[in-house]
Amino acid sequence: MARILMIVSAADHVRLTDGTDHPTGFWAEEVAESHRVLAEAGHQVEIATPAGLRPTVDPISLDERGGVDPAEGAKFAEYLKGLDLSAPLKLSDVSADAYDAVYLPGGHGPMTDLVDDADLGALLNDADGRGKTIAALCHGLAALLSARGEDGSFTFAGRSMTSFSDEEERQGGLGDKSPFFVETRLRERGAIVTPAAAWSSEVVVDGNLVTGQNPQSSVATAERVVELLKAV
Repeated sequence: MARILMIVSAADHVRLTDGTDHPTGFWAEEVAESHRVLAEAGHQVEIATPAGLRPTVDPISLDERGGVDPAEGAKFAEYLKGLDLSAPLKLSDVSADAYDAVYLPGGHGPMTDLVDDADLGALLNDADGRGKTIAALCHGLAALLSARGEDGSFTFAGRSMTSFSDEEERQGGLGDKSPFFVETRLRERGAIVTPAAAWSSEVVVDGNLVTGQNPQSSVATAERVVELLKAV
């Protein structure tokens, strides 16, 4: 049994380019389905957030407003009820050496509180240096941007990955009001980003780094993590 740290955004809004705040949080499917696959494989999954704050599920990730079938949304909501999200671990209190893998689900929340989180950046640098499995899904890839070297360079520059694409952001995300486009920002920082067709399941593995493109990639991303952990 591996021990996996799932780091979830605790943000409940994202500041748009027009200066307004848009309600958000974590994406239900990305937490629920990822957790389910990892747990059913026999692994222990612990959840941490910045300051140990209770995370907020993005309400549109539970119904048709977010392109989610209501029956599926109800299934995700029911699974989330079984998780103790009221008192997650404090991100500042956890260390990479205590875990076999780090998992970063998305929703627009990470663009607010994880993208520049120094504690997360230090943990990711440590985890990567130890060769631990690091997985990021959809907008969770924005959290990877917190990892920088002493010279300010992006820790994952030169690595192959996918992410929530600019096309998907324009089609079904925040559009041009998005504070930034994850795909573009990662590429600007030196990552090799190759998204697949919009809304298709896509997972890219580069050594210890596993990245999934969108909510549709949740199960496949978690399954690849399970595969990597078998090889450890």
